[in-house]
Amino acid sequence: MGKQGSPKSPRPDSLNFDELSGLKEYQLRCPEMLHSGRRVTGGEYNWDKAILAKGFKNDCVKNSACKGVYSLMFCLFDPTFLNNSPAPRNEYAPKERNAANDDREKNLVMYSRLLQMASVSLAERDLEQKVSKFWKETNPHASRWIPCADKTVKRAGTVNNHTGYILVSANGGLNQQRVAVCNAVAVASLLNATLVIPKFLYSNVWKDPSQFNDIYQEETFMNTLKDDINIVKELPSHVKSIDLEAIGSLVTDADLTKEATPDEYIKNIFPILLRNGVVHFLGFGNRLGFERLPSDLQKLRCKCNFHALKFVPKIQKTGSLLVKRIRKYGTARSVLDEQLLGSFISTVPHRQRVTIANPSKYLALHLRFEVDMVAYSMCHFGGGESESRQLQAYREEHFPLVLERLKKTKPLSPTELRKMGRCPLTPEEAALVLAGLGFDRGTYIYLAGSLIYGGKSRMHPLIGLYPNLVTKEDLLSPSELAPFRNFSSQLAALDFIACAVSDVFAMTDSGSQLSSLVSGFRTYYGRGNAPTLRPIKKRLAAILLENSTIRWHSFENRIKKMIEEGQRVHIRGSSRSIYRQPRCKDCMCKNQIMPWFVGSQ
Repeated sequence: MGKQGSPKSPRPDSLNFDELSGLKEYQLRCPEMLHSGRRVTGGEYNWDKAILAKGFKNDCVKNSACKGVYSLMFCLFDPTFLNNSPAPRNEYAPKERNAANDDREKNLVMYSRLLQMASVSLAERDLEQKVSKFWKETNPHASRWIPCADKTVKRAGTVNNHTGYILVSANGGLNQQRVAVCNAVAVASLLNATLVIPKFLYSNVWKDPSQFNDIYQEETFMNTLKDDINIVKELPSHVKSIDLEAIGSLVTDADLTKEATPDEYIKNIFPILLRNGVVHFLGFGNRLGFERLPSDLQKLRCKCNFHALKFVPKIQKTGSLLVKRIRKYGTARSVLDEQLLGSFISTVPHRQRVTIANPSKYLALHLRFEVDMVAYSMCHFGGGESESRQLQAYREEHFPLVLERLKKTKPLSPTELRKMGRCPLTPEEAALVLAGLGFDRGTYIYLAGSLIYGGKSRMHPLIGLYPNLVTKEDLLSPSELAPFRNFSSQLAALDFIACAVSDVFAMTDSGSQLSSLVSGFRTYYGRGNAPTLRPIKKRLAAILLENSTIRWHSFENRIKKMIEEGQRVHIRGSSRSIYRQPRCKDCMCKNQIMPWFVGSQ
């Protein structure tokens, strides 16, 4: 279905306060809001040194000029404020304004009562200077696991002898390709073969010609795995000239089951390798399962993902700019920084750090509300008949087979789908979750996500509660972004870095590849200091169904319990992705200093 993983499209049109109708009075009362760290013009800009030195700070609620904070918060979610907002500008937005479109905009806010209560709650938290406990990992057992996938266990004869060459052409975006590379390493080891540096297929969806060495450091990849498998950069010349399809050495996804077992590779692929000396996996993706895999191969996949795949200096350098500009200084704070940014974030001796200004904490939010996800879900999102027509037109163009299949069954209603937790979370719902967790209005949020369906109108509730929201397009100048403009996977790598090294990572869709890989990195290297917030959509839907009656105190408590449940420290379950849940004996080690725990603890 649609796109998975990291963002590939530009963000929605810049959301600046000058364009938000209904805020003029507030701007006059609190002009500091215009310098909250977000872009204040719609075009190109240069960062002002004074603003950078000050950092992304929302001084409004702490300023004496803003005593009337309660009336302000209610004003932000006055229906007239939202109704008069500009129409979203993207290819699936209405082209003309009419009564139906007006109704659609009026209904884009689905939980106005909860938003008003959230506004009051955040105002109170600012006045009382309360800090959310979710800035830290809530489960102390998280620190009991330490990385150890790089401890090589040599197998006799594995590296010195090979049965042939494995050539892989991976499809998808950055994160799908990363998984494919790690799986290819394990398959090559399983078949005792030499792996050729994987190729990345060009996709009409991603439109990115990037190859492996445009994204990852080839030499680091080869050197890290040299004791495990043979890796070469190219096929030998005498093999290059062979028509692999003609000799039966071309293997597609259709020839392998999804999450295939080692036995399938031994039975179906190994004979081809022995006969022809080469196998080309074309479109290789998620074609190696997580069960019935020898421990050393499972460990090898972890070693590849967490140790061998390092972003190239170009990406590391620009990624470090993102982190420096939101934190206000460039010193490495964690092992995650060191692993993802290399030498581009400096290390300062602990005794000298007292002279450095306190860094800004930030929360990274992977917000997935693209039109393809929204359309595929079959859910309703408050846009009325206009929204329904748009999404149906999109389905007819992009998902005709899905519509044909639905004609043969009785589809679930949008209400039933929402109750089952099958609907993507809207920006409004994401904002309510963050407010329920006690993140104050001044929280710095790095937004990672594709073009938001509904544009500005859909983003208003989130921006209204959390104005200090930035993306890489806000933090980097056009000239700094220019080298990445036509390379969506390289842009996605910047979001990967910003999310992985954040103080808190929040997701709206735990099934996306970006969220899975980022949360796995934070588990592997975080050592209990990298909290990840995962809403349980079915539980959240049940809470939001009571939006017209629930009290804010009850809403907060239930949201906190939901997130705390998602933060339990589990050993990797059966068939679960080792990239997302690396806590297992094949990937991580238990800290011997601390007692072992049982169950889910």
